[in-house]
Formats: sequence, C-alpha cells, structure tokens
Amino acid sequence: MSISSRFAVGIHILTLIEFNKDGITSSEFLASSVNTNPAVIRKLMGMLKKAGLIEVHPGIAGAKLTMKLSDITLFDVYKAVNVVQDKELFSIHENPQLNCPVGRNIQNTIEPIFATAQGAMEKVLKNVTLEDVMNDIVAGENIG
Repeated sequence: MSISSRFAVGIHILTLIEFNKDGITSSEFLASSVNTNPAVIRKLMGMLKKAGLIEVHPGIAGAKLTMKLSDITLFDVYKAVNVVQDKELFSIHENPQLNCPVGRNIQNTIEPIFATAQGAMEKVLKNVTLEDVMNDIVAGENIG
C-alpha cells in the first residue's frame, strides 16, 4: 500500500498551473501532462479549489493559484486532496487474537510509533513549498 497518487498529481497540477501561468491551463492540458483522464484532473481541481489553493470557474477553461508558490506547502496539498485522515497514515489490523500476548498488546505498542512517524513526515511536508518544487523543476530544465 502507498499514499494515494492524488498527492503527487495535486503537486503536479499546482506546479503546472504556475509554470503555464501565461497560458490557459485547462483540465485537458493538465491531463496531458499527468497522462490521465481530464475527469480525474477536474475532480482533484475541485478538491484544490475547496481547499482554497486554486481559482476555477465552471465553463471557463483555465485555473490560477490563489496565493504565491512560496505560501503553499506540500502539507497544504496533502491535506487538500484527502490523502489520509489524522493519525491514519498507517493501518493497523483489527481484531487480533486476544488470547495471544502479542495480539493483546500489538496495537497499543505500534499505534504511538505510527503516529510519531506520520507526524515526522507531515513536519517535512510543512517545510517544503511549491516554490521549492518549481525551483527544482526549473533547475532540472536549465530554465531561467
């Protein structure tokens, strides 16, 4: 199991909207870059709009960011596309055998470890902005 690809696609969408800010960034344009169906892009754009990260208008092609790249963190995107709920990144199997010492104690033992790991990951995401992502892309393309 892995984190939903919605997270990576959300980052892709937001970065491409800014990268193409002088053009029209339609769902079809975004879908061609992500290599997916425009309906998938429109669904994610709805989530990003609901989170206040983009502005879109029904029936009008195009989208734009509502704030600067430096003000949008990867954590914002992570939360916007509903990757996971609080303290639910790691699933724990239900109903272990309570007659077994490990079964009786495993959940209480690993739940705090999993919560700490998720917190650490989220802390990293809070410290990386879309501006950082864009700068890496620009550097990789030798643009600017």
